[in-house]
Amino acid sequence: MARRARYSRDPLGLRRALAGWLLPGLVAAMALLAALAVAGAQGAAALADRWQRGAAAAVTVQLPEAEAAQIERALGVLRGLPEVAEARAMDPARLAELLRPWLGGSAGLPLPAVIEIRLRDARADPVLVGDRLAASVPGAVVEAHGLWVQRLAALARSLQALSWVILVLVAGVAAAVVAVATRAGLAARRDAVEVLHGLGAQDSYIAGRFARRLGLLAAGGALLGTLAALPALALLAGLAAPWIADEQAGAVAAWGMLPWPALAAVPPLAFLVGWATAQATVRRWLRRLP
Repeated sequence: MARRARYSRDPLGLRRALAGWLLPGLVAAMALLAALAVAGAQGAAALADRWQRGAAAAVTVQLPEAEAAQIERALGVLRGLPEVAEARAMDPARLAELLRPWLGGSAGLPLPAVIEIRLRDARADPVLVGDRLAASVPGAVVEAHGLWVQRLAALARSLQALSWVILVLVAGVAAAVVAVATRAGLAARRDAVEVLHGLGAQDSYIAGRFARRLGLLAAGGALLGTLAALPALALLAGLAAPWIADEQAGAVAAWGMLPWPALAAVPPLAFLVGWATAQATVRRWLRRLP
């Protein structure tokens, strides 16, 4: 109770000097950007991991003739290979639908048969699979997606690094805004600060008053900015999970995909940035007093 009563007093008049919405509004805007950057970094990392673990092990086999006997023979050979975890023939209707953006209506076109296989290990060499298949099924062509997956993973890692750079820049700008607000508060309450300092108040006490006030303002703005970012993040998460057909289930899954621990850490981190910046700014200002 004594500690609560001590903090409830405002001998420096900081509630009046630092009462505007400018600082919380600016911090809210930066927190929104920080939330987007954090979610982007984690999303890029998840995509890179998914591509490397999943798509890297996916291989397709094209057969020049879509004959049932040739398809069955190829499936028998592939399923007998130790490197292959799964092999299945692609439905011709699905193949036609995938080719529709490039070929339009594929009716009457001689389409090859396509077999989708998944390797047991993404590091397995698809060339060996193709050589063994070609010995039994002449004309079979194996296409691996490893090169494209590597490029996509490199792109995802670049986006992740860019997101962290943006996060660092946002933190730096937030610290600069808090420093400007602190100097404005010192200028507004200069007489009170000098009187209190002249009466023997320690620098830690005065700096702590400013730091607590500005830290709370920064945390409040960060909370508002993080809450404002949630709908946009949920929308992006829903677009990243198009495999859920039911709209209501997709919305629930999108909210569940958000990086809640990282988002919950934004307001406390904003408080720490505001607190530390105000402490450093006030202590440096007090050292210049006679």
